Amino acid sequence: MHVEDTPGLRPTPDRVRETLFNWLGQDLGGLSCLDLFAGSGILGFEAASRGADYVALVERSRSAFAALKKQAENFGCPRLELFCCDALKFAPQSARRFDLLFLDPPYGQDWLARVEPLLDGLAAPNSRLYAEAEKPLQQLGQWSVVKQGRAGQVFFHLLEQA
Repeated sequence: MHVEDTPGLRPTPDRVRETLFNWLGQDLGGLSCLDLFAGSGILGFEAASRGADYVALVERSRSAFAALKKQAENFGCPRLELFCCDALKFAPQSARRFDLLFLDPPYGQDWLARVEPLLDGLAAPNSRLYAEAEKPLQQLGQWSVVKQGRAGQVFFHLLEQA
């Protein structure tokens, strides 16, 4: 998969992605997924390839979005929907609730703290969150870390509602 060279874009490393999908299981059928900081879209595409019923990919960078759109066309999956907008603007407008949310925002901009108040409006009951951060997390809103790992400078976490 080609990844657009965009400042701040850090595709989730293969080893981390493999661990994440081992945690989640191989079949995501029946789930509605949100990749809120899509970037390369690698997490959203992986969820779709594992049978997720619906995957929304949100990316605010126009250049990254253009590359994402091209990848989606090549992927050819009707269960994907792309949105070119800021995560903070997408969240209040979304009428859909998601079973699985991928949160891999640019580092050093406090994005997780900024989207935390909006998560209740995006999450379906019993939803899970996957979050990458520059430091370890214990919780995010009402979600607590149930699994975590580290790969280089990336701390990755699976969170479930307490």
